[in-house]
Amino acid sequence: MYSYGRSSAQLAVVSNRGAYTIQESHDRLVTRRTVGGLASAVEPVLHAQGGTWISWCGRIDNSGKDRGAKLCIPPGEPRYHLQEVFLSTEEHDNYYHGFCNACLWPLCHQMPERCSFKKVYWDAYRRVNQKFARITMETRKEIYWVHDFHLALVPQLLRNMSGSATIAFFWHIPFPPPDIFQILPWGRQIIYGLLGSDLIAFHTTRYVQNFFDTVACYYPARIYPEQGLIRLHNRRILVQAIPVGINCHRFEQLAADPAVRARAEEIRRSLGAEKILLGIDRMDYTKGIPERIRAMAYFLEKHPEYCGRVTLLQIAVPSRNGIGEYGVLKQEVERLVGEINGRYDRTYGAVPVRYRYQSLDQAELVAHYLAADVLLVTALRDGLNLVAKEFAISRIDGKGVLVLSPFAGAAEELHGALLANPFEPAHLAAKIKMALEMPLQEQKNRLESLRRTIKNRDVRWWWQSNLKLVKSLVSGLSPASTSAANL
Repeated sequence: MYSYGRSSAQLAVVSNRGAYTIQESHDRLVTRRTVGGLASAVEPVLHAQGGTWISWCGRIDNSGKDRGAKLCIPPGEPRYHLQEVFLSTEEHDNYYHGFCNACLWPLCHQMPERCSFKKVYWDAYRRVNQKFARITMETRKEIYWVHDFHLALVPQLLRNMSGSATIAFFWHIPFPPPDIFQILPWGRQIIYGLLGSDLIAFHTTRYVQNFFDTVACYYPARIYPEQGLIRLHNRRILVQAIPVGINCHRFEQLAADPAVRARAEEIRRSLGAEKILLGIDRMDYTKGIPERIRAMAYFLEKHPEYCGRVTLLQIAVPSRNGIGEYGVLKQEVERLVGEINGRYDRTYGAVPVRYRYQSLDQAELVAHYLAADVLLVTALRDGLNLVAKEFAISRIDGKGVLVLSPFAGAAEELHGALLANPFEPAHLAAKIKMALEMPLQEQKNRLESLRRTIKNRDVRWWWQSNLKLVKSLVSGLSPASTSAANL
């Protein structure tokens, strides 16, 4: 654990959503733990360091108030403070559903045809970022750690309020090449907002290079890729690739739990298949769920000997309910499942695709990982993908194969996976066959490589790397001597 020479509560984490939602019940506030990659990655920092987490907690307030409750978290065993930010109905629609989800999200996933560029979205995004910045500055912390594309303007806004503030930013989704990013009418303002940071971190070296190239399109900055450094307006900004890790100990602990292992066996029996392919994804058009099902159909067409023997279990986690195109995606997935199951219907044997639209808690998630022979991660574009890491760490038995899209950020790290192009059904089907027929010793060798990489870069490594780099900036050390690669 790193100390900054002052109280451990000198850290403020800022993100659109945090680890808890807040609801009113019988004139009292009730907190509920959320499930998500950002929450599971960031909360251990505050448990260890203390501080304040500034986030929207799910409540809509149209009274004009900016801030909501300030609570001690977790309830009953407080380790840090939660400062709630209110959003109005208009802000939720235009900032969150609009600029974040209908503009920046598809743009950064290199799907500009899905983007909606409306000035009303941009105006709401600016107002909400200003609101977050005001509330954040009032916490008067030593270090401000801002997260993700929802709040890209906040670093420069904080810098304007306090020139001496120490500001780190982590961008959790892909950062696209400049020819894609420049489609955004307000791209210059987004980059300017990010450049208010002292440290900007991404998951992969490719995203770092894309960011450097994009900055060069907008500003006369001096860029030093080897050092991971930008110099602009007498300021230096450190830019690094620091991929998010997972809590390896927790997943291994669950994988060894007799109840979880018994549940895994129950899942296998219920599917009635010799071999189980598994897909677990949010219901999002970036995840490649339709492409996966089409590849499964192609696989059964080319290899009929597997009909009735292999099942694809697809868990689709509900996401962004109420947004039209997500409903359309759900209907498409359900239609494809019906088509493949109808085409390869058998009076005996396993059903080709079992589809479940539900969320899983962590123990149930690990049980599914243990039940599977192959995990399919077929994202069309993904910032990282923690499911791939969780699967490999959960397989303490040394069995199981990871089939991974090269367009997921995790592919830069996870060299023991089978890489498969989700845009090409024949290629993905060939990798499915290879995975199903892989000898046990090769499975063990590949898993050993994956697990070693993931353990070396677990969630603790991730947040310590970020904060150590911030500490180097506070101390005035040379960035070259404290880059994430040297930690």
